[in-house]
Amino acid sequence: MRYTLYQIDAFTNAIFGGNPAAVIPLEEWIDEVLMQKLALENNLSETVFFVPSSRPGIDYHIRWFTPGAEINLCGHATLASAFVLYSFLNFKKEKLAFHSKSGKLEVERRSDLYIMDFPSWKPEKVYTYPGNLRAALGVDEIIGIYKQRDLLVELNREEDVRNAKPDFSAIKKWNEKVIITAPGKGDVDFVSRFFAPSVGVDEDPVTGSAHSQLIPFWSEKLNKKKLHAKQLSPRGGELWCGDWGDRVSIAGNCAFYMKGEISL
Repeated sequence: MRYTLYQIDAFTNAIFGGNPAAVIPLEEWIDEVLMQKLALENNLSETVFFVPSSRPGIDYHIRWFTPGAEINLCGHATLASAFVLYSFLNFKKEKLAFHSKSGKLEVERRSDLYIMDFPSWKPEKVYTYPGNLRAALGVDEIIGIYKQRDLLVELNREEDVRNAKPDFSAIKKWNEKVIITAPGKGDVDFVSRFFAPSVGVDEDPVTGSAHSQLIPFWSEKLNKKKLHAKQLSPRGGELWCGDWGDRVSIAGNCAFYMKGEISL
């Protein structure tokens, strides 16, 4: 069998920036074991698959795989999928609706910007967490610790996020995905980094799903509904965000890197 693979850099307007995703459109679902093998072979933080839907109000069903596991929500690969559908697969509707393990996700294209409608996952303060948290993250001071899907660790300054030196072997033992975050500078409201060695991704370049937690967290702290965010991985990425109650919006650009064919 032959499958088309697109590699797209998401949350950037230039290749070699943002977060690369492998996008594999399907006519029908293939075996889950095979999808996981393809994700491992691609060795990107995310390989995404989607199939056409016959459900009213849903255009495609979508699933995301890291090299190590299937996950329940991924922002950059959803953004990349929308880019492929609009740019290469002749999708014409104003809004694109996916169905996923996190429910309905909509994406709207406005010129070269793709705006995703995602669930809002407000994190709550936690008091039970790994005892070696500060040392494993390679930071000097922690302001607060919160959690919804992922552990969210608030730091004092942008420099603390940028200069953190995580011990991925230690973090992997926790079986937690970890966000570190702090206020930004200038027109940037907040910054973050994201670590997920337990699912095969030491540091994710730009993580849309983490912003389902980050947006309500910073919206409340800063008393702002519209926010500008940056992820401070080596590749870096930029996101324009909105807090709308039980939903958040996450917008970004995409850049096309390559198209290839898988033969099995």
